[in-house]
Amino acid sequence: MQSLRTTSQALPLAQAERTVDSARARAWRRFRRNPLAVFGMVVLTLLTLSAIFAPVLAPYDPNAVNPYEALQPPGVVHWLGTDDLGRDVLSRLLFAGRVSLLVGVGSALFAVLIGTLLGAVAGYYGRLVDGLISRFIDIMLSLPVVPLALVLSAFSEITPLRLTLILAAVSWMGVARLVRGEFLALRSAQFTEAARSIGTPNLRIIVVHLLPNAISPIVVAATLLVAYAILIESALSFLGFGLQPPTASWGNMLFNAQRYLRNAAWLAIYSGVVITLTVASINFVGDGVREAIDPRLKSN
Repeated sequence: MQSLRTTSQALPLAQAERTVDSARARAWRRFRRNPLAVFGMVVLTLLTLSAIFAPVLAPYDPNAVNPYEALQPPGVVHWLGTDDLGRDVLSRLLFAGRVSLLVGVGSALFAVLIGTLLGAVAGYYGRLVDGLISRFIDIMLSLPVVPLALVLSAFSEITPLRLTLILAAVSWMGVARLVRGEFLALRSAQFTEAARSIGTPNLRIIVVHLLPNAISPIVVAATLLVAYAILIESALSFLGFGLQPPTASWGNMLFNAQRYLRNAAWLAIYSGVVITLTVASINFVGDGVREAIDPRLKSN
């Protein structure tokens, strides 16, 4: 009798697990059918691997200066040429990828954490709390992003960690609005009311019941935030307010290259192409994930 009861309890759980697995399989199939998403995933994988294994792949020390080989064009010795100090461009691109990707991913994670926290609190509690947080979000959104980042970066020397925090501080608002909207819709759902009726603490309702149901749009937003952060980092570095040499990033490589557009245009081309390819690939993957999660968005 006990075994029959155990079996009857296990059946719904097994059916639920099969439902989740089938939903994931359908989402993965939809993602694979999107050629741009697959292309973006392949490019991002290659860029990430090249950044991780930069010490192995780089043919030269990225900071090794050789004035006698300054501004050498691409050739057999230096495949992508050298910069104004004789440093190998390929080696610097590989090591710069580590910094740019790390700053992009790190700032996106911090932005998602801040935005999810504030959006969840605003959407769940509503009323006065929602009003205060929403007004704060509106104020932050009204500020221009690049000038705000420039002001924040002017207070101290820029390091990768500080730049990551600055980018997170100017990019969390969209996630907060997204999460707030999801929680406003979910807080009146039947499962939320049932959890309240049995005395479940608010924190547990938010973390266990509501957040998992809002995770899909958060994942999509986090993916797109990585591309956004890389663009802002590149803009700050291009303006001279980002990471400073000898630390290499794609943005400050582009900044250094602008002085040699006439006689060494390849310096700007390589870093510009890498930034464009990275941002486009991340956007392709983000759109693919969004359409895979909710195929109805494909027609919009």
